[in-house]
Amino acid sequence: MPQGRLRVYLGAAPGVGKTFAMLEEGLRGMERGRDVVVGLVETHGRARTAALLDGMEVVPRRILFHRGESFTEMDTEAVIARRPGVALVDELAHTNAPGSRNAKRWQDIEQILEAGIDVVSTVNIHHLESLTDVVRRITGVTQRETVPDEVVRRADQVELVDMTPQALRRRLAHGNIYAPEEIDAALSSYFREGNLTALRQLALLWVAGKVDEQLEHYRAEHGIAGTWEVRERVVVALTGGPEGDTLIRRAARVAGRSSGADLLAVHVTRAGGGLSDASPAHLARQRALVEALGGSYHQVVGQDVPRALLDFARGVNATQLVVGASRRGRLAQVLSRGVGTEIIALSGSIDVHMVTHGETATGRRRPWRSRAGLSRIRRMAGWGLTALGLPALAALLVLLGGAVSMSSRILLFLLMVAGVALVGGRWPAITAAVGGFALLNWFFTPPLHTLFVADADNLLALTVFVLVAITVSAVVDLAARRTAEAARAGAEAEVLSTLAGHVLRGQAALVSLLARLRETFALTSVTLLERVGEPGPEDRADPEAWRILATSGGPPCACPAAADTDVVIDASLVLAVRGRLLEASDRRVLEAFATEAAVALRQERLQHEAEQARPLAEADRMRTALLAAVSHDLRTPLASAKASVDSLRSTEIAWSEHDRAELLATAAESLAMLDRLVANLLDMSRLQAGVLGLALHPVALEEIVPRSVDALGPLRDRVRGDVPLDLPEIVADAALLERVLVNLLSNAARHSPPDQKALITASRHGDRVEIRVIDRGPGIPYAAREQVFLPFQRLGDRDNHTGVGLGLALARGLTEAMGGTLVPDETPGGGLTMIVSMRVLPSAEDAPTGEGP
Repeated sequence: MPQGRLRVYLGAAPGVGKTFAMLEEGLRGMERGRDVVVGLVETHGRARTAALLDGMEVVPRRILFHRGESFTEMDTEAVIARRPGVALVDELAHTNAPGSRNAKRWQDIEQILEAGIDVVSTVNIHHLESLTDVVRRITGVTQRETVPDEVVRRADQVELVDMTPQALRRRLAHGNIYAPEEIDAALSSYFREGNLTALRQLALLWVAGKVDEQLEHYRAEHGIAGTWEVRERVVVALTGGPEGDTLIRRAARVAGRSSGADLLAVHVTRAGGGLSDASPAHLARQRALVEALGGSYHQVVGQDVPRALLDFARGVNATQLVVGASRRGRLAQVLSRGVGTEIIALSGSIDVHMVTHGETATGRRRPWRSRAGLSRIRRMAGWGLTALGLPALAALLVLLGGAVSMSSRILLFLLMVAGVALVGGRWPAITAAVGGFALLNWFFTPPLHTLFVADADNLLALTVFVLVAITVSAVVDLAARRTAEAARAGAEAEVLSTLAGHVLRGQAALVSLLARLRETFALTSVTLLERVGEPGPEDRADPEAWRILATSGGPPCACPAAADTDVVIDASLVLAVRGRLLEASDRRVLEAFATEAAVALRQERLQHEAEQARPLAEADRMRTALLAAVSHDLRTPLASAKASVDSLRSTEIAWSEHDRAELLATAAESLAMLDRLVANLLDMSRLQAGVLGLALHPVALEEIVPRSVDALGPLRDRVRGDVPLDLPEIVADAALLERVLVNLLSNAARHSPPDQKALITASRHGDRVEIRVIDRGPGIPYAAREQVFLPFQRLGDRDNHTGVGLGLALARGLTEAMGGTLVPDETPGGGLTMIVSMRVLPSAEDAPTGEGP
């Protein structure tokens, strides 16, 4: 069954109109004859949004019950059983009510997609998992409902529903988003103009990144090599020299002139000259500088530096290329035009910035040290020197006549052969040796102008000349080849060093690793394939026998036979690359990448298995602790209550009214203790399972604090309160907040000295109210303050009969579930102060998140 297609409407904030746009899309689909149903839509009382539902089929919601309350959620099974063409499902990041099959609505949507049903959904930018920290810094609000970025990135279409901050605030002020009593609070907190502007920019940039991915895939799929100037991308070429810092800063300024421009630094490593004379220390420093400026560092391998740079620039759709002016001396610039000039000639539509720097024309480069002895240009130069240099030398010696001896002539021709060998290698040098022999014989050995040699000494000298010339050419050519091989090995080592650094920095994510490999060798696509089932004789060319685990670029290889080069990692894994045939010498680097890709895959799978096993381990730990608590701590109050009841039931003893009352009081106190312990255990279990029910409402502290003190029983006399009556209401669950305060006050009362009472007070600080529970007890060492919040421990308490070590752990869990914080602090003069911080006004995270106009 084919997978359904997902379309997501993305917005910067509640109220921009995502739900409205989704419903309009559903109506347009119905007009085109598509079978459209509403799986779930939250109108939040917005009349214009609700009006669009008229005439649309709505799948009835499923009703769930939890802790005596009813909840409604999308009936995923009913939607799949209905099998429409398109299902409209609002609020992609929504957390389902306890008792649902899936914890998150996006998981419900994935089940619908797997059934072959298209889905249209909505999400706000602040719900994306990777942006929660950024959103918290901008708005001060922690988003508890999130969706993994990959879920939205996998969507076939992501459409931005945009609105200016000023227009959105007007809609809010007109009552089109929230109820009238919530408008002022929303305008002064989450919906401030600065917050909305920043969230809008986040949404625009995220969608731009998604569009970039789609464009890159399209260009690769259609073989488009030309630059499409849809977005400024500045590439800076690094040689590994000291001038790189200047080039990077210059490129950053160029990129900074265009909002949203990308900065990429690239270093070309090759066996020949050009940009291969690199300092690892310079490159490491320049990589850090690029990343500090918000750019990315890349390294590619290429024999021809200008073409490798331009191939990389075109591959990333760059619009501008920053290159440093040549560091070669004036003579070298006269002999060849250099990398920069070559880049300008071949750049096409890419703008090239030639930047001067302090190293310009210093002549520090040592071209012969890094140049390959057998490059095409050098071979041509060798043949040219042979064709022109030998006749010129012969003509010069003829003009000098008898002023130059025969031995000197032979040495000069030998020097010419050595020069040809240095420039062009073996075969031009051998040709020059034979040619020099012929010229010496023709012009300078009697009889002249014939190939006959009359003197035996001259014949021996010419023969020795040829042998020495051929030997010198062979030795020089061998040295050149060894130099080239050493340079190639250095290039491979540098690439592997970059790969190792990539892993050590924690960037061994599989897709990132494949992208690095694709960039390094300028490939079209790199794909990691895994065999499905048992190996077969003809399965290399069978796409059905393989599944794609990860890919970079496009289109991916569906089987090893479709690749230009493939590396077999093991019996089930193959790395397939497409774009060009790689040289045999490149396979070592390719195999290193393949091995690391397999390691990254295993790491991802182990991490996934660990994440799946973590809840089981936590549940097992909780189960063990619960059993220990039941076997030890619950036994004491249970035994005390049972003994009191058995005594009262006994007919052998006639109890006085005073004794009877005392036994009843003991039984009641023990049962109350047992009730508190069981309640704590149940609440902690719900917290661990994430199914704690909340009912957040405005709460007045002057009502909660007295009830909390009264609930302490005999300990109430050891607590005094000092809570101002003019404090604003806070947002909390009244019953849970009372539980928190009871736990904190009971701890404070038990640890305070007999002659001093524990104190509870409160004060307002900005948009929060801080409740302080203060005692004058022994306090807690600073290093152990977080340990007191771990379940089932008492941090050395001598009293092992008043609880199971859950009080503070439960208090913090309940507080954070209500959106507050609980932190310990030192009481001035000695003791411990527990600070509960709660919100004063409703924030956007508690407000409705459905969309509409």
